Amino acid sequence: MLSRLKKFLHWQSTPRPEADIDGEIYKHLRPFRIPIIMIIVVSMFGTLGYLTIDNMSMIDALYQSGTTFTTVGFGELAPISKPGRIFTLLLIVLGFTVFTFSIGTMNEVLGRGKLISLFKERSMLYKVARLKNHFVIFFHNEYAAELGRQFRAAHVPFVVVDSGENFKEEAELNKYPYYINEAPHLDSAILKSHLSSAKGAICLSKNISDNIAMISTLRLYERELGRKAFRILASCENQNDAEKLKKLGADNVVSPTRLMAQRLGTIALRPEMENMLESFLYRRDTPLDMEEVEVPRQSWIIFKRLKETHLREITRASIVGIKEKDGKFLPMPDGNTQVTIDSRMIVIGTSEGIGVFKKLIRKKDKPEELRYI
Repeated sequence: MLSRLKKFLHWQSTPRPEADIDGEIYKHLRPFRIPIIMIIVVSMFGTLGYLTIDNMSMIDALYQSGTTFTTVGFGELAPISKPGRIFTLLLIVLGFTVFTFSIGTMNEVLGRGKLISLFKERSMLYKVARLKNHFVIFFHNEYAAELGRQFRAAHVPFVVVDSGENFKEEAELNKYPYYINEAPHLDSAILKSHLSSAKGAICLSKNISDNIAMISTLRLYERELGRKAFRILASCENQNDAEKLKKLGADNVVSPTRLMAQRLGTIALRPEMENMLESFLYRRDTPLDMEEVEVPRQSWIIFKRLKETHLREITRASIVGIKEKDGKFLPMPDGNTQVTIDSRMIVIGTSEGIGVFKKLIRKKDKPEELRYI
């Protein structure tokens, strides 16, 4: 009955993290058990004493016991006999001793800072557990910091994982919304980053061995889950390392050295092209965008000529290249070029136009707006 009511009200429970640190939190809370037990015992001892010695009612005895052993000094609730006053002095000494011991225990536990850190981590894990189709960035460095700024500007959810001692301070400095201070290769880091619901992972270690180990771990975890393949991106220093990472399972590998050389070469040989790309493709508020669009297998444009689709007339987005399934690339295809299965199109146009373009080619049947053209 309760489950039906929740379904009717669209009431969903808070997602729980895949990694549970409650056991570790309870371990650090154990020192509080003795002080709490002592407070309860002294409170019961005082209540029974006032009930027996001065024949107080239960509520009066409990109240008098509480105000006495906490030494708040509210005075006598009712006339207390001489034996009752002697008992009161004993209760004050016991209360002072218990509270002194309790405060010392609390200062010792909280002074370590571990318990507060665990509560903050638990809060972070619950936030991460709500993410869907996010990216997990393994290893923090200057590349991760810049990528984080790009993702935040594009409103792309991401989690950064690193084991550095000062990583928490650096994460806050770089304004990472979600971060995990854990060794990336550990199972606990993978669970805490909620990788099972992620869209992909990005390995940014400057050490090729770390990236190799991370990619292997991700592919094995993917098989254990039996889910759709992660999109794995990685960085490396040279082309030989890039080939190794691709063979291990990376979808795309970027070499900062090669990218810098290509960019500088463009600036040196064709500065006007660099200015154009800077103005239209690299800016966040660009009026022009370029994107690689995959043609779905069930798309209505399969085996049709480009001029028969009339996509450019509707979307104002142009196809400047087609990469076919066998790897053959067709630059600047004309209207007679036929769309094949599993091909990819490089489309240039406005962001809105490309969005409409992708929406149209994903349809199984020819859209209504194109049937009379």
